[in-house]
Amino acid sequence: MGSAQDVATEATPWSRPPAEVLSALRTDDGGLSAADARERLAEVGPNRLPPPEKDPLWKRVLVHFDDVLIYILLVSAVLKAILGDWVDFTVILLVAVVNAAIGFIQEGRAESALNGIRQMLSVHAEARRDGAWAKIDADDVVPGDVVRVRSGDRVPADVRLLQATNLRVEESALTGESVAASKRVDAVDADAGVGDRTSMLFSGTLVAAGQGVGVVTATGERTEIGRIQTMISEVTSLETPLTKQLDRFGKLLAVLILGMAVVMVVIGRVVHDFSVPELVSASIGFAVAAVPEGLPALVTITLALGVQQMARRRAITRKLPAVETLGSVTTICSDKTGTLTKNEMTARLVRTAGRSFDVAGAGYAPVGELTLEGEGSRHADLADDRDLTAVVAAMMLCNDARVVPGEPGEQGEDWRLVGEPTEGALRSLGMKAGFDTAGWSRQDLVPFESENKYMATLDRDADGGQVVHLKGAPDRVLDRCVTQTAPDGTAQPVDRAFWEAQIDEIGGRGLRVLAAARRRVDPSAEPSTPLADTLVDLELCGLVGIVDPPRPEAIDAIAQCRDAGIAVTMITGDHAGTAVAIGREMGIVHDEVGPDGAGPAVLTGAELEAMSTAQLRAVVQDVHVYARTSPEHKIRIVSALQAHGEVVAMTGDGVNDAPALTQADVGVAMGIKGTEATKDAAEVVLADDNFATIERAVEEGRRIYDNIRKSVLFLLPTNGAQSLVILVAVLFGLVLPLAPVQVLWINMITAVTLSLGLAYEKAEPDVMSRPPRDPKASILDAVFVRRILIVSLLIGGATLFVFYAERAQGAPLAEAQTTAVTMLALGQLAYLFNCRFLDRSSLTVDVLRGNRVIWISAVALIGLQCVFVYTPFMHDWFDAAPIGLEEWGKTLGLAVVVFLLVEVVKAVGRARERRARA
Repeated sequence: MGSAQDVATEATPWSRPPAEVLSALRTDDGGLSAADARERLAEVGPNRLPPPEKDPLWKRVLVHFDDVLIYILLVSAVLKAILGDWVDFTVILLVAVVNAAIGFIQEGRAESALNGIRQMLSVHAEARRDGAWAKIDADDVVPGDVVRVRSGDRVPADVRLLQATNLRVEESALTGESVAASKRVDAVDADAGVGDRTSMLFSGTLVAAGQGVGVVTATGERTEIGRIQTMISEVTSLETPLTKQLDRFGKLLAVLILGMAVVMVVIGRVVHDFSVPELVSASIGFAVAAVPEGLPALVTITLALGVQQMARRRAITRKLPAVETLGSVTTICSDKTGTLTKNEMTARLVRTAGRSFDVAGAGYAPVGELTLEGEGSRHADLADDRDLTAVVAAMMLCNDARVVPGEPGEQGEDWRLVGEPTEGALRSLGMKAGFDTAGWSRQDLVPFESENKYMATLDRDADGGQVVHLKGAPDRVLDRCVTQTAPDGTAQPVDRAFWEAQIDEIGGRGLRVLAAARRRVDPSAEPSTPLADTLVDLELCGLVGIVDPPRPEAIDAIAQCRDAGIAVTMITGDHAGTAVAIGREMGIVHDEVGPDGAGPAVLTGAELEAMSTAQLRAVVQDVHVYARTSPEHKIRIVSALQAHGEVVAMTGDGVNDAPALTQADVGVAMGIKGTEATKDAAEVVLADDNFATIERAVEEGRRIYDNIRKSVLFLLPTNGAQSLVILVAVLFGLVLPLAPVQVLWINMITAVTLSLGLAYEKAEPDVMSRPPRDPKASILDAVFVRRILIVSLLIGGATLFVFYAERAQGAPLAEAQTTAVTMLALGQLAYLFNCRFLDRSSLTVDVLRGNRVIWISAVALIGLQCVFVYTPFMHDWFDAAPIGLEEWGKTLGLAVVVFLLVEVVKAVGRARERRARA
């Protein structure tokens, strides 16, 4: 087999007949055996491109020092080295290194998480192995495999076509051509360019329409896209709008710190005649006190932990900005089938021109009887009920699904669906009715496409007769019919008004309606006419009503979204009556008009098409159900909502949904039924295709954003208090209450203990009962800025008080400074509990539970502070000294006072907000 790969790639397979290519690859149209595939995989390697080259270790380490706030620390360290103060130099450098280490370790964790996400989003392929079609990982595809692709699939490797039906492929990644290329089996010239190789499918391209079968000619690096390294499956980097905003904030803060340091030096020198070493030490102490060096790492940690938590809740975040955007979503536009509903379709009734049949049973198991409506004891019989036979035959033969026995369960044999849920329900219907497909053979096919909303087959019976069968959306099928099947099986003129009334009535009961039609064909009269051109003058056989029960958890999730101020809009291809019935059952609509009485409960695709952009914008906020829509309509709906300032999350699963997902603020792809095209376009992928997961993702997005705000709200006042202590001492010519290395000690132990605790905070109880946040709003509003200033004054004032009180009592400088450092540590610990709840009171038992990391951090902080206070080597390094129980009691009491006063500030803020709302 060693040369099979080379033969296929060097011999221009697009220019050779399929049989010749199969022979060169030592395979046939039956595919490979599993043993051959394993042997070839070992020979040529996995079907994937090599990962992008990683930066060397030294570069990945240094990038974590590339921050303007870290630069201030490094300059401070250099100045200390110049002055020969090597202890201070070591400690300052150690703080910078610890911060970089946290960032480096977290980058590794984030990369591991994203690698896991890539695995969850990996491409699959359908290959013929051991004579049967099997779903395999695309990495395991090998040259010689026979694979098939359908609309929405990503081509797993370079493939020479063996069969093609209406096949069009989007190849812009290779050719730059935005129009999908038509594909066919015929060989082309050996010198044809990539864009003209119509007999080839290329790895990484997207099937826009149709279906095809082909043999793999090249995998991995040997593919066309592998040669030019244009694979488009990379997950985006960790930089987000929030981190950019914080980066700008850091630069502004750096300028402010340097400006204040200059003012402090001038006043200290001119007014108080400080010496140069004293001024340098004070300036460095002020700078390192004011720098929140742990903030960038903390934000990254909070985001990455949130992404991992969302993945555990079945929402895979591909693009981190979505984490922030999710917290401000105001409208969720969702598909119905499988997302709001279970996607376990069951046929409930059959309606023919003269009668109705009830269908018993649930799910895909072919267990249940068909009875004539109104005559419960009269079972349907295909021999007598010719109209029922016509419907069942069309639904069974124009069908690609299979219902097969699975493992025995507690309630009998478990049946498994292979194929689409709707087709599975129709297959089960036929099996319940007793229709036998033996003797029938398919001659031709028009596959289902979202633009047409129907599927057609040309089928030959055992006697050689040919029949066109058509199934699909009732309006599309009805448009092609001129007759209808009578109860005795004969044809009579179609009664369109009757059928439209039946469609409305069945749809109004919350059932999805499908129509079946047929036409007998004379093989000798139309030997070469394409099947698509014969779908006229058909005979309407009847309708089938199918139910897809709502997911109970989705109903609860919609209610929670309503409480959170998030509107839910359902977009479906179903009939208007069905859509409204399901919408009412889900709690999306309650009346026949919009929620505010301002518009209709439902808009159809046709009505939407007739509307101008201005007209659609006028009603879009009042309409929450859209029926009979195509994917193209989603873009208009999203744009109209965004014109009102709405932040829109949009779900999608088909190729044509990708533009709407891109247009939406958050694109949400279905992980199970979604195509690779939609997953590539989406920011979030649902691993379970469940609407409740979207609601949980929004909740998680709000929690993550809250935790980032809590972290910022915690870190800035602690830095503000430290810098205030030094600033006041210099401006008034007093002894410094804190040495620079002592400030660094506080920064370092809070960065590795207290700061991390807030990243693990659970969602606040009201997180899904408050309105969505304004995405344009700053992370720090006026209320938070006031709180930061007040807390800085409180903790800074308490620190100054204990220091000068100790000095007034005759305590040595080292002991007074150690007491001041302890006051800062305990004050920040007390304030941490204030920050656990952004707005509501922390004077509750809830502040003592719900986050064990907080308590681990608190114990670690106190333990490290005891090491600082009582170990001799720390006294040498940090100019510290032991303190007694009186000092501990004094600082602890003031910390409690700080906690209570901050709660007073929060209460005043809440009262002011209530008055503003009133």
